[in-house]
Amino acid sequence: MFKKTERIERDIDQDVTLLADTLDEVLRDSSSKTKEELSDLHSKAKGVLRDARARFNGTSSLTQHARDVAGSADNYVRDKPWQGVGIGAAVGIVLGVLLARR
Repeated sequence: MFKKTERIERDIDQDVTLLADTLDEVLRDSSSKTKEELSDLHSKAKGVLRDARARFNGTSSLTQHARDVAGSADNYVRDKPWQGVGIGAAVGIVLGVLLARR
């Protein structure tokens, strides 16, 4: 699960970087380009944006998995409320100790 999440985050970071670089190129060089070069640059930017959108829409399985996990946790806490309180307290104590070290 974590490796898949890391891979998706890395892919999203790469897509955002590519989009930013392409936009930077469009904004920086648009005044010095010929009409044909601008058309090529426009097509490249459209392709990058289309690919990025397709990838972002492809991460919906990750979103669905997160919802499923949250639903399972909710059901567990509803079935065993005192164990849920104990787990919450333990997590709070651990976070408190970690934050106090700073």
